[in-house]
Amino acid sequence: MWKFTAIGKKPKLKDPVFVAGLPGIGNVGKIAADFLVETLGAKKIYDIFSYTFPNSVFVTENNLVELISLSLYYKKVNKQDILFLAGDIQPTDEIASYEFCEDLLKILKNVGCKEIITIGGIGLGELPKKPKVYITGNSKKIVAKYKAGTSLNDKIYGVVGPIIGVSGLLLGMGAKVGIPAVCILAETFGHPMYLGVKGAREILKVLNSKLNININFKSMDKEIKEMESEILRRVSEIEDITQKKSKGEIMNYIG
Repeated sequence: MWKFTAIGKKPKLKDPVFVAGLPGIGNVGKIAADFLVETLGAKKIYDIFSYTFPNSVFVTENNLVELISLSLYYKKVNKQDILFLAGDIQPTDEIASYEFCEDLLKILKNVGCKEIITIGGIGLGELPKKPKVYITGNSKKIVAKYKAGTSLNDKIYGVVGPIIGVSGLLLGMGAKVGIPAVCILAETFGHPMYLGVKGAREILKVLNSKLNININFKSMDKEIKEMESEILRRVSEIEDITQKKSKGEIMNYIG
C-alpha cells in the first residue's frame, strides 16, 4: 500500500534522530516540520506514495498541477544526522496508519535511528495566550532526557485523550522495535481553519535547544507567514475531499 522511492544517493547516517510533523490539530506539527525542512535546506531522500491518498492534485500559483506530497528529508546539523518527515497529508484511516508506520519503522531501524520525535497540537476551545507544551513517550528515560532543561510538562494524563495518527502510533510501535520515542504537543486553538503558529514556535524552541539546530527566530515569523496561506489552502482542500468521501457524497469534477 505504501511506496517509499529513494531519491538520489543514499546518505551515510550515524545514529540519526527522526522528527515527524504532519497535518493535524492546528497543523502545529506540519508548520514546524515544514519550517525546519525549508530553513535548514534539508535534502529529500524518499518520496512516499499511497493509493489511499485522495484522488486529486493541487492547482499551484503558476497554474500547473502538483501531486499530494509526503516525503522523508535529511540534514546533518552540528554533526548530528536528522531525518524529517513532512508533507501535505498523513494516513487517513486506521489500517493505512498502521501499515505506514510499520513500513517507516523498517526504514528507520535499517538506518540505525536512535530516537523518534513526533510533534503536534492539543486543541483548545479558545486561543491560548501562551501555549503550554507537553511531552510524553514510550519510556521514562527518553521523556526525562527531552524534558531536562526545558519548560515541557510531562503531566499529560487527563490533559489529552488518545494521540491519534502517526504522532501516536510511532511511539507505541517504536517501542516494539526498540526505538525510544517522544511526542511533543503544544496547545493551540482547535478550529480547523486556524494555524497554530504560536504552538509551532514553542515546539521549535524545544527542538532548537535539544538538537542544537541554531534556528534564527528573528526570521522565523516572517518565513512562516510566507508559508501560511499555502499550508492552509492545501490542508483545507484535502480535509474537504476526505470529509466528503467519508460522508459518501458525490464528487463533481471538471474534466
